Amino acid sequence: MKHDSLISMLRGPFAAAVAAVSGRPPHEVDPLLRPAGDPNFGDYQCNAAMSLSKALRAKPRDIADRIVAAVTPLLADVAHPPEVAGPGFVNIRLKDEFLERHLGAIPAPPAEHERNLDRVGLPTAAVPQRVVIDYSSPNIAKQMHVGHLRSTIIGDVSARVLGFQGHDVLRQNHVGDWGTQFGMLIAHYRDHALPTAETCDDLLAAIEADYKAAQQRFKEDEQFAAAARQAVGQLQSGDDAASAVWRQICTLSRQALMCIYQRLNVMLCDCDVCGESFYNERLEPVVDELRRTLAPGRSPAGEVRADDGAQCLFLNDENGAPRFRNPDGDPLPMMIQKSDGAYLYATTDLAALRYRIKELGARRIVYVTDARQKLHFEMLFAAARAAGWVGEDVVLEHVMFGSVLGDDRKPLKTREGQNVRLADLLDEAERRALELLEARAAEESGEEPGLVPEERRAIAQRIGVAAVKYADLRNDRTTDYIFGWDKLLALQGNTAPYMLYAYARIRSIYRKAAESSGSPDVYAAGVRLCLTEPAERALALRLARLPEIIDAVAAALLPHLLCAYLYDLATDFSRFYETCPVLKAPDEAQRLSRLRLCDLTARTLRQGLGLLGIETVERM
Repeated sequence: MKHDSLISMLRGPFAAAVAAVSGRPPHEVDPLLRPAGDPNFGDYQCNAAMSLSKALRAKPRDIADRIVAAVTPLLADVAHPPEVAGPGFVNIRLKDEFLERHLGAIPAPPAEHERNLDRVGLPTAAVPQRVVIDYSSPNIAKQMHVGHLRSTIIGDVSARVLGFQGHDVLRQNHVGDWGTQFGMLIAHYRDHALPTAETCDDLLAAIEADYKAAQQRFKEDEQFAAAARQAVGQLQSGDDAASAVWRQICTLSRQALMCIYQRLNVMLCDCDVCGESFYNERLEPVVDELRRTLAPGRSPAGEVRADDGAQCLFLNDENGAPRFRNPDGDPLPMMIQKSDGAYLYATTDLAALRYRIKELGARRIVYVTDARQKLHFEMLFAAARAAGWVGEDVVLEHVMFGSVLGDDRKPLKTREGQNVRLADLLDEAERRALELLEARAAEESGEEPGLVPEERRAIAQRIGVAAVKYADLRNDRTTDYIFGWDKLLALQGNTAPYMLYAYARIRSIYRKAAESSGSPDVYAAGVRLCLTEPAERALALRLARLPEIIDAVAAALLPHLLCAYLYDLATDFSRFYETCPVLKAPDEAQRLSRLRLCDLTARTLRQGLGLLGIETVERM
């Protein structure tokens, strides 16, 4: 039995039943299934009766009765006969025997050294897509700060989840590695030495300091400003000396970026970097193509025309009216080339989008940036469609997110008003996590041997990074959130330390079981899951819902849905462990059944946290 989502297993029978009642083909029917809001009423709910009432000219309860009559025979092995409640809700309660079989079909985990390959029985996508995800995108020659955190980790979760589903995911780190700032740096390094590992401890900090010095020189020294502008032209024309300095700056910056990515446990690597410079030679052809395709009068979708000497793309809606307007109500174009012939970020993004569709063959393209860029991406997507690059088989998405705020509800800054460096944030998180572990060590119960200092430091590193990431990901990405150390590192509530402790607690149960009677094989042929207590059933149902949560996260790219699920799972496990003796179960069959539930919970926590880019710890 494949461990498909419960909703997908119910959807077929209910679609057939609703089709029989409505007279519509099953493939056109949405049975409107969702998890029940109150477990007292069942596990799932079908709300199709209300939506059919007007078309069928019947009362919703009467339609619900007809749906129940049609679906009951189709669910004989899965659920008890559904019940109609309220104005026409159809409540479904799964049979305990079905849940036992469903979870019992999950195979044993891979060997210890291959635990990262554990799929907890989940199948891969039947029709995989090529997906491009554009995220992180810091600037070369600048240190990553807290403003880069959300794009980096939300993009990483999106890539992990879609990759886990079996899609062909291409990560694109569209770094800012081209433009005027490099002319300043190239000119600056003509009379200053480039930083090296021998001259400074933090190469990227030194390069950023040099960039700030170059900016100041650019403002105050006209001769230097002229040299910087000349250096930009030399770089763009491929001058060897200018290009050599640029390459050195990019190499040193990327090395520093990779160190941050490794600390954050995100999957971006150097081969994923595809910066602005990559598209430099594609800019002129893209503008030429747009001017041909969208010449005035040629397409109702829009047109490219000169406006004060600049080339501007004016986009129309389906009625031929201007699609975008400025605050004064005038048509708002997308500028694709300045009057002096220079190109813009919008031009680079158009070139990148065309490349991803035409050359990479992407069928789903995701951009993970803050909400302030909403208008830019609306215009970018409209431009791509107007140009004819995007067919019905291509999905374009802007995954927006809010800001990280301080206690003053303003974007998080240092006391000096500077952006908080990401490296400093992680250092502080790891320091506080170590303090937390040391405080716990002082209160050690003695149930298990204590951690040695080296173990404690390694675990603190994982907890600190996990705490920063989880505190962000547990929030709906579309909203701002307030950063707070106490909440972030709390051992209670929906936090990374609580989740990691829940996992470590289950692993300790197994260690105790192994000490008392040897390592139990809970996946042996003779072991059967047996759900006799309400807390057992609640935990089993939560475990069985993992596939539909993964599907929901993959569809909407909302990591907080997975965080909420994992927290509910940890809470359900806690209730189960408090009310259902595991190691001291009434008999051996029940002991093995409950140990298997424990292991399935640990595997699910590990897999879910792994999809969030969080590494578990065996002990805390």
